[in-house]
Amino acid sequence: MQSRIRKQAGFTLIELMVVVVIIGMLGALIVPNVLERLDDSKVTAARSQVNALMQQLKLYKLDNQRYPTAEQGLDALVHKPTTGTIPPNWKPYIDKLPPDPWGNPYQYANPGVNNEVDVYSFGADGKVGGEGKDADIGSWQ
Repeated sequence: MQSRIRKQAGFTLIELMVVVVIIGMLGALIVPNVLERLDDSKVTAARSQVNALMQQLKLYKLDNQRYPTAEQGLDALVHKPTTGTIPPNWKPYIDKLPPDPWGNPYQYANPGVNNEVDVYSFGADGKVGGEGKDADIGSWQ
């Protein structure tokens, strides 16, 4: 007596195609949500950094009775200004200026449009204005 044993060699092409289609559908549903979260996290990081820079500017003003001039800019928080009115009680307020989450420098306006001074990022597009992830993120928000 010979017993017949059926051996399976692997998956059929149809089974593999079904798995690939399911993975593709899951990817199409998940990837946009992940990318949207990434954009949201960059906006949140920019808001946090703008707030931190504003706090350091307020300390600068407490020590020196004025904010850095527009010419001195945010660099006055890192290096003692050598132009304009030299601050009498300057000290380093931060180790280095961080770029915004999109790799662009933060902007500084004195006098500000919205407050006495404004610190802001142009957002993802690096240009004035915009909507959504491209919107400007500023100290007035």
